[in-house]
Amino acid sequence: MNAYPRPGSRVLVVGSINVDQTVRTQRIPAPGETVTGSGPEINPGGKGANQAVAAARLGATVAMVGAVGRDAYAEVATRELRAAGVDLTHLLVTDGPCGMAFITVDDHGENVIVVTPGANAHVTAARIETLRSTLEQADLVVLQGEIPPAAIEKAIELARSPVLLNLAPAIELALHRLLAVDTLVVNETEGRIVLARLSQGAASGMEDEAVVAALVDHGIRSLVMTRGSRGALVADASGITPVASPTVDVVDTTGAGDAFVGALASALANGDTLVDAAKLAVRVGAYACTGQGAQPSYPTSIDQLPGGDAQG
Repeated sequence: MNAYPRPGSRVLVVGSINVDQTVRTQRIPAPGETVTGSGPEINPGGKGANQAVAAARLGATVAMVGAVGRDAYAEVATRELRAAGVDLTHLLVTDGPCGMAFITVDDHGENVIVVTPGANAHVTAARIETLRSTLEQADLVVLQGEIPPAAIEKAIELARSPVLLNLAPAIELALHRLLAVDTLVVNETEGRIVLARLSQGAASGMEDEAVVAALVDHGIRSLVMTRGSRGALVADASGITPVASPTVDVVDTTGAGDAFVGALASALANGDTLVDAAKLAVRVGAYACTGQGAQPSYPTSIDQLPGGDAQG
């Protein structure tokens, strides 16, 4: 396993950049049902961009590899990245539309999301190959599941520093690439999907701790399972450690998982252990649930987080 970087290290996020169109309803409609809502609200999103913004707002030095289209939404898609000081030197601008996420949020803050890749489909393995030196020079590489799988595998191959993979959505990757990742981040559902693939059997009836232990037994180097309001489970060389989340009044859970991953990356880049990084990440994820949308709800390093003071 690669050692996590020293304080002040550079984070390279390789992933999706979207525009979120959010409507709000009293409840999520059932299949075939029509309900009345309000909106849409249009905000920047995409798991890659969300995580880059979250890490940068907490003080990390962040660069982004991704793509946007030549449409009216490109400025919206990159607005918060620029405001947070994320390096966009490697931003690809392509013909066609930006990636889009269509989000419905109910009065309890729960959501359903449909994503169209748009320009994100152009973040290919060939594109990643052209950025070989950039991958090799990064101190921490952060990946997610919203770009083509071959591109994710190529980034894992080229990285010479620790790789943090948030396998969301839980796309299928070549086993040897998955097992080369230094830290895997999944939620409860994604963890069971990955375990079912590794074990070639169902994992739906297992407790979370058992799923985490089994993933480690199958060769996952270290692991964080996010569990919403129940916090997270961290598996590393010291064993499995539960990390509790502070209680907050939930407004909107959109992007909270990405806030968690961005905070995790920021803390690891600052030299924290995985457990200590997760302790910060649950607080940042909880904070994000108290605001509307994804990136606009993320804290800075001077904001007071639930469960304590500012990020320190």
